[in-house]
Amino acid sequence: MNEAKSLARLQEAFLQWRFGLFIHFGMATFHDMQWATGHEDPATFAPSSLDCGQWADAALAAGMTYAVFTVKHTSGWCLWQSDTTTHGMQAFTNYQNGKGDIFRAFVDAFRARGMKVGFYYCLPGNYVVDCPERAKREGRGYLPPGTPNLHALPPEALGADPVAFMKKQFTELLTRYGRIDEVWLDQGGQEKHALYAHVKSLQPNCVVLLNNAVGDVAGFELPNVAGLDGAKKGVGQTPAEVADCINPDGAWFWQKAMETNLLTAAEIVDRLRYFTAHRANYLLDVPPDTTGLLPPIFVERLQEIGKLLRSSNHEQPTGYAP
Repeated sequence: MNEAKSLARLQEAFLQWRFGLFIHFGMATFHDMQWATGHEDPATFAPSSLDCGQWADAALAAGMTYAVFTVKHTSGWCLWQSDTTTHGMQAFTNYQNGKGDIFRAFVDAFRARGMKVGFYYCLPGNYVVDCPERAKREGRGYLPPGTPNLHALPPEALGADPVAFMKKQFTELLTRYGRIDEVWLDQGGQEKHALYAHVKSLQPNCVVLLNNAVGDVAGFELPNVAGLDGAKKGVGQTPAEVADCINPDGAWFWQKAMETNLLTAAEIVDRLRYFTAHRANYLLDVPPDTTGLLPPIFVERLQEIGKLLRSSNHEQPTGYAP
């Protein structure tokens, strides 16, 4: 393993990435929601045309240099082949007969195009509500009375030591897939610190971001948490990453309505320029639909971004190839 870089060197190297693709994809995609519960029928996970190469090509066209993929969100369903649980790819019999490994396909596709790779992992929390009307309105999961709350973990973690369980999952993700450039930890509490140390013990040069907190770099989330003005005020003090959505409403997982309500290429490029000028990378979420492909309008918008960057006299993101 390469010698661990100092934090300052790691941060400066991170800032050279500048522009990245955030991919939210999972069970929520197939249920028209943002926060799934883990009690969904695994047969409903059935992307017919999933192609991580299409994602990577679209990212390159936009001038992006790295990508972060949601390996586990609020539902606890795992999008890699894990020995810790059957709550994941093994259960998705309508996708490659349960033999698929989307994280493997993701890292292979992006690395083949010279891009850096990372993963997002949702930490334990309460992501459900007890009112179906509120659940529908907010895109959250609804649990009928008596249904166990999985708190974003697979069922095998219930009654176990959640930190020990997650360390086993992180060991799989950080030892089976080669170099991981970024780990994005969302939500959670004090367990962040133990998991941060665990990541560093396995891959010391991996950049660890604690969302809306400070890990190796600061993290800001648009538009739901920080807001554009809040993020602009927050950056500049320490190296950071700003996560944003291609749609101004802040939906991370694909919904059909998103396709008619997107940020313009000019708006996205303006944000990219502002944040990179203030020592923050810009990570844009562009989610695949139920086929497993980025919708044509999303691909077109990414191509527009790339054309606008190429036609500009402003500095391009490092690694950008016209």
